[in-house]
Amino acid sequence: MIRGLLTIMFVLSYGVAVHAEDLKPQMNVKYGPHERNVMDFYPAKSDKPTPVVLYIHGGGWRGGDKKTNPKPFLDRGITVIAINYRYVQNGVAENVVPPVKAPLGDAARALQFIRSKADEWNLDKKKIGATGGSAGACTSLWLAFHDDMADPNSDDPISHESTRLYCAAVNGAQVSLDPKELREWMPNYRYGAHAFGLPDFQALIDKRQEVLPWIHEYSPIEHVSKDDPPIALFYGGEVPVVGSSPKDPTHSGVMGVKLAEKLEATGVDVVLVTPGVENPEFKNSTEYLIDRLTR
Repeated sequence: MIRGLLTIMFVLSYGVAVHAEDLKPQMNVKYGPHERNVMDFYPAKSDKPTPVVLYIHGGGWRGGDKKTNPKPFLDRGITVIAINYRYVQNGVAENVVPPVKAPLGDAARALQFIRSKADEWNLDKKKIGATGGSAGACTSLWLAFHDDMADPNSDDPISHESTRLYCAAVNGAQVSLDPKELREWMPNYRYGAHAFGLPDFQALIDKRQEVLPWIHEYSPIEHVSKDDPPIALFYGGEVPVVGSSPKDPTHSGVMGVKLAEKLEATGVDVVLVTPGVENPEFKNSTEYLIDRLTR
């Protein structure tokens, strides 16, 4: 009985999960009020708090789903949490301004919610790495670079949790929503107007000055600073050439080249893997995350 009381006191004091081995996957855990504010929890078996991969799906912030394969990470003792989030059209319906604030804000909230569950879910809240493709990659980078959005003065305890990441490894990421620099990098670029509720890229060009504060807030590259976590960028397609017009500008490694330039100049650890890079240390984002999160 004394031993049992000591165990209870220890758990209450240090937040250690007593039955880490008994944790089971949980699907569609609610983290917010909208029907898409749900996450899937795939716990790694461990007798100590586990690192976490936060998976943010792609789909242009207009489609997609959180379905993923957690096994490569679970096999290495890394918990996986995959989220759904509001699309930009949900943001429009709810009068969120600009609409991209809905998916990005949801991702930040999901990250805070995950940290609030650290004791219950046996998580190392310091070791959370984000990943995703396309729009999910852009969101991951936005979280990685943005100043901490924790609000210690909020009446909501979840809002007290940090939104900073330990690392991020992403695929085909958009790194900017600024039509001016994107067209300088790739003359045929045409993606992103919907983030601000505009009908097409020309409208974004025409209204650039008007929406410049939004561009600065929601473009990952605008938030780069020397205290940012390690980043890995993976791209397919052609060998990236700044100033060219690639077949798929929306996912071109040209953006990775420009972001990597800024990260290197700022002193942030970055890995860039594109066609033309020979013998990369990491073949994909999964390899990178496993390496980083298990060190």
